[in-house]
Amino acid sequence: MNEKILIVDDDEILRESLSVVLQNRGYQCIQASNGRIAFELISGQEFDVVISDIEMPELNGIALMERANELQPRLPFIIITAYATVETAINALRKGAFDYLTKPLNFEDVYLKIHKLLNHRELVTENQILRQELNNQYNFNNIVGKSPAIQRVFEMIRQVARTDANVLISGKSGSGKELVARAIHYNSSRTKGRFTPINCASIAETLFESELFGHKKGAFTGAVADSDGFFKAAAKGTLFLDEISETPLTTQAKLLRAIETKEIIPVGSNLQEKVDVRIIAASNRDLTEEVNQGRFREDLFYRLNIVHIRLPSLSERPEDIPLLVNHFIQNFRGQMNRNVLGVEPEVMQLLIDHRWRGEIRELQNVIERAMIFCQGETITLHDLPHELVPSTAHHSSISSGLTLKRAVQQFEKDYIHRELKKHNHHRGKAARALGIGEATLYRKLGNEK
Repeated sequence: MNEKILIVDDDEILRESLSVVLQNRGYQCIQASNGRIAFELISGQEFDVVISDIEMPELNGIALMERANELQPRLPFIIITAYATVETAINALRKGAFDYLTKPLNFEDVYLKIHKLLNHRELVTENQILRQELNNQYNFNNIVGKSPAIQRVFEMIRQVARTDANVLISGKSGSGKELVARAIHYNSSRTKGRFTPINCASIAETLFESELFGHKKGAFTGAVADSDGFFKAAAKGTLFLDEISETPLTTQAKLLRAIETKEIIPVGSNLQEKVDVRIIAASNRDLTEEVNQGRFREDLFYRLNIVHIRLPSLSERPEDIPLLVNHFIQNFRGQMNRNVLGVEPEVMQLLIDHRWRGEIRELQNVIERAMIFCQGETITLHDLPHELVPSTAHHSSISSGLTLKRAVQQFEKDYIHRELKKHNHHRGKAARALGIGEATLYRKLGNEK
């Protein structure tokens, strides 16, 4: 505990006593006899907390706090006052004080307030760091892709994030619909609110209304307590309704009403409750066709489809596959603590040519698996799932018409060359991977340099 506290008071006995108490608790204390001296100290160094009397010569506590905040905007103040009136305390808090104390001081109370303040500041700092990490993680500028198709998506995200409009995202399963929804949320004015994702396909039809709008205790069997539901959980934030096409028709009308009126009625209640939520929906089905088939309400479709973002499939942007592959390798390299740097050219070509039915999610899974099995610095065909690689790619180039002995020798040499390539032609590493001595490796390669 090395937190530095500035104690400002023209009462020397109080300053000394408070310093001794706090130093015994592990804090570093510096004293100032008036506001002017305190401001000079704040101008030249950083403090974690300032405890200041209000009534002091030259510069009072409130004025000191206001001037100090110009230099260190987040420097917290605890104000001491001999005038135990509500007005004095409220004025100090309105001016930006974290808390206040009244004379005569209870030193244990002072310590508890400082402890509370520092814990609060640490929690706020952690939340700010986590929020920044989220912002960085879901910043659309960091979403991988340079193709014209994905660049159009980026531009739509930029524009729609500035608004509160409902958004409908369509695309195949695994194409990154939730990632786009998060990018919209974390680049919008609602970034301080929660992003609440729901997979509509995972909710039982009988519980759909309760899950969305909440319920009151005793509303149905098993409702042993009040529940807020997803709409209230996402208050001031964004509600992401994934696989919206799976919403039961019986619930769609109530969902439409909640979106239009920004009000919900929990199950078992007759009272309407206001909700401030932005709606982003997603579907891997063609909702227009779902409307035509009578499985989705047309009015709900139009209410959700204020802005439509269609995500291109990987087959529409093959030039992004190398970027995605390298992006996944970078991510998994840190997670797995592996020194994999890339993929062999034939592997990259195979990945570009492959038809990715599971889209980006499938590609990511393939790279993760390859990283597990890769023994060198580059991923080879042998590290990929067997079903991904054509059978001919696994065959060595053994000539026909050879004796068994010569065929075995040729296969052995081909295999050694693959291991050498995998280990960047480091013969020592290749020999260890093959389970043979380096001298044996040299002998098997013959006169090759």
